[in-house]
Amino acid sequence: MAARIAQRCYLICRSVGTNQTPQHVKLKIIVISDRNCKIHHSARYGTRGRDKEDAQVHIPVDRLTVSYSRSSGPGGQHVNKVSTKAEVRFCVRTADWIPEEVRQKILEKNKTRINKAGELLVSSELSRSQQRNLSDCLQKISAVIAEASEKPREPTAEDSALRAARLEKRNKDRIKQKKIHSAIKQARRVDFD
Repeated sequence: MAARIAQRCYLICRSVGTNQTPQHVKLKIIVISDRNCKIHHSARYGTRGRDKEDAQVHIPVDRLTVSYSRSSGPGGQHVNKVSTKAEVRFCVRTADWIPEEVRQKILEKNKTRINKAGELLVSSELSRSQQRNLSDCLQKISAVIAEASEKPREPTAEDSALRAARLEKRNKDRIKQKKIHSAIKQARRVDFD
């Protein structure tokens, strides 16, 4: 199992231009398909409680812009010499591999991560390895897409009956408190007849 995950992550990193295998990856599936004698790499994410066709959206790695820069934090001389911070960006509006309603939700929920050009920017500098940071960025992108593609759960008959019972109890308690408060106010009143 670990060998298959490492191999899949190696293929993603290879398509972006790096040659080392990361220690861990949290992606679900990596697909390599041959179209018109050209190899296309993509990664899939999975969502819980969704239909099979909705849960399989490809993240084409060749459409992502990956850049590396110097990372901050501890690491000694290694930090000053090697560019390990990974930044992955893609244009949300032109990402045709994401459904339209999911794109709109991504634009609404991640306003602070999207720049003026409409690109979603995800960066990672958790480790001192480019590949681990790249896999972390891909995991963050898949989490953003999975969060935006979640549909709210429809309430069942049980839920609506429970909500109605709670509302009725709340109204009864409110009326009871009103009567108690009214009785206290009536008792304070002095009649000068």
